[in-house]
Amino acid sequence: MGEYLEANGTTIWTESRGQGPDVLLIAGLGDPAEAWQAQLDGLSDRYRVIAFDNRGAGRTPLPGGPMSVAMMADDAAELLRVLRVDRAHVAGFSGGSFIAQELALGHPELVRSLVLMSTCARPDAYFRSVMRFWHWMTERAPSERAMLEAFFLWVYTPRGHADGTVDRIIEETLAFSHPQSVEAFQRQVAAFSSHDTFGRLAGITAPTLVLAGELDRVTPPRLGRVVAEGIPGAEFEVLPGEAHQPFQEVPDVFNARVDAFWREVDGGTLPS
Repeated sequence: MGEYLEANGTTIWTESRGQGPDVLLIAGLGDPAEAWQAQLDGLSDRYRVIAFDNRGAGRTPLPGGPMSVAMMADDAAELLRVLRVDRAHVAGFSGGSFIAQELALGHPELVRSLVLMSTCARPDAYFRSVMRFWHWMTERAPSERAMLEAFFLWVYTPRGHADGTVDRIIEETLAFSHPQSVEAFQRQVAAFSSHDTFGRLAGITAPTLVLAGELDRVTPPRLGRVVAEGIPGAEFEVLPGEAHQPFQEVPDVFNARVDAFWREVDGGTLPS
């Protein structure tokens, strides 16, 4: 069930489902809470799963003034406090994984564990070039459909393009009643482009699982490995044959892996 909550000076659309240990899901560039639909559906039988729209995405407005990854991490922290969550298993993908890193660094008391999917410590030259292209692509694409078709070339596997998964996601995105504005997309691009935790990763103390898609072009496994090597005790895994968003393309695989990790962190069993 979704609701608007006041947190950190803005109004954040939040969806919470299920009961059990708290899980906070943080979406990436342009994505609303619905990006996590397969996790809201597939994990809420044993967890309280919380997803939300970041600033400028979905139903959460784009405030004036500068926007940064640290600011969005503060949004997530205040949201947990408003929801009276003492500590949560935090999972973020892509830009959401950047937010998750800053959350773990700035508000460690709130983070029970971290799952970082399709992540990096700071964008490399290739990633920065892609982000610059995305910035002007959203203005110059001949239609929203054309923009999504181009954008999703970096996001999904060739399999997903061939089997109808990408077509389905495009139709769902076009039908969504809260599309992201060009300005909001560009401001998120700018915020994520400036992400840099490279010299601070050792300060993350939460148990951490870093996942990378073997075929991910934007945040390839070598970038995820750097993150895992920088966080004390972090686990690192490559998902064979997957790209940037396996939690959508192979949700059963993703859900089973994070569930196993969270059970391990919680001592092998879920609290009753």
